[in-house]
Amino acid sequence: MSGLVVLIEDDVVLGGALQQRLRLEGFAPQWARTLAEGEALLRRATAPLCVLCDMRLPDGSGEELLLRLLPQLGRTPVIAMTAFGGVDQAVRLIRAGADDYLLKPFAVEAVIAKLRALAPPAETAALASEAGWGSAPMQALEAALRRLAAASATVLLLGESGAGKEVAARRLHAMGPRAAAPFVALNCAAIPRDLLESEVFGHERGAFTGAHERRIGAAERAGGGTLLLDEVAELDLALQAKLLRLLEDRRFTRVGGAQELPLRARVVAATNADLAARVADGRFRGDLYWRLAVVELPVPPLRERTEDILPLADAFLGAAAREAGRSGLGLAPEAAAALEAHAWPGNVRELRNRIERAALLAEGPAIAPHDLFAEKAAPSPAVTLAEARDAAERAHIRRVLARCGGRVGDAARMLDVSRTTLWERMRRLDLTGAEES
Repeated sequence: MSGLVVLIEDDVVLGGALQQRLRLEGFAPQWARTLAEGEALLRRATAPLCVLCDMRLPDGSGEELLLRLLPQLGRTPVIAMTAFGGVDQAVRLIRAGADDYLLKPFAVEAVIAKLRALAPPAETAALASEAGWGSAPMQALEAALRRLAAASATVLLLGESGAGKEVAARRLHAMGPRAAAPFVALNCAAIPRDLLESEVFGHERGAFTGAHERRIGAAERAGGGTLLLDEVAELDLALQAKLLRLLEDRRFTRVGGAQELPLRARVVAATNADLAARVADGRFRGDLYWRLAVVELPVPPLRERTEDILPLADAFLGAAAREAGRSGLGLAPEAAAALEAHAWPGNVRELRNRIERAALLAEGPAIAPHDLFAEKAAPSPAVTLAEARDAAERAHIRRVLARCGGRVGDAARMLDVSRTTLWERMRRLDLTGAEES
């Protein structure tokens, strides 16, 4: 799967948070909690999008694992996760071929920003980019994007969180002459303020404490392609001034550098904020606003384009069912009606999340309304303690099997039981269809 992210992390809190957020952002994470599980996962993974690996694991060194497998991983981006004392270790990995490292503790958003910079969008995002354009509002947006595709003018995309502003930016990029060049997305709200200038412009070695190597920023990585500045309203005033100069002069320098470099990329900005209101109260520069808003395009919320709901749901379900090893899974008619009736405050991102969760937890051959909207379901009839225990065990085994691609042997190792024990539990719980490897 093109959106596969291999996560090797023994901290259950951090690992769980990363796994959940990666799924929300359209990636397909597979989580290993030990070095042995991580190595098994990497050896059978087909073209993972990225590898996120902790350096200290309960049964060995993440550094040794990655150094051993880097030749096999080829061009797959690798990000090392380490505590402050492990920076030297992370630097050794980067010199050996890894792409980046993250110092613990870090915000989950920092991982998303790095993944978007290093890797192409996940399969579900690609599917959504094709499936969500049938309604009249989206057809109008597509026509506007097509008219702008050949130009270099800055475009400002406005819309609610999760509505698909990045999908629209990618579509604009793909329609024009820059399609073969890089598309680099930078979430201005997800990167710590003191690192954002370096993320945009890059830095030279020694520019500040911890800058052990030169880093190429997003403006330079974008080359002659497209640079998306997402959540641009969250830039502080000092960086707003530097962004204004970048747009006016089309030149920049890396932090700590002296050489001026040309900005060759087209800049697209996106926000869910009311920039005009922020200009009025002094939180956003008016001159920068007018530079960004050469053309303003609204991306409509999902509730205003109900014709797109079921095509998007079908696209997300196809990818989620394949990942969960449930190729025959479908939507019950009542579930489709419930999707169309929902208000979607979280927009397309919420739709994807509900579909992916239902694909993992639905017990029947078709997703029912309560699988999608458990919070709206009528109170369940009383069940015995044994029935509740079986339901919880069935759901957990199904999740682990999905994470292991249906392979019972791997699932048994993750559950710390023998393969025979797991098979017996699966037969008792009426769970079938897994591979016997």
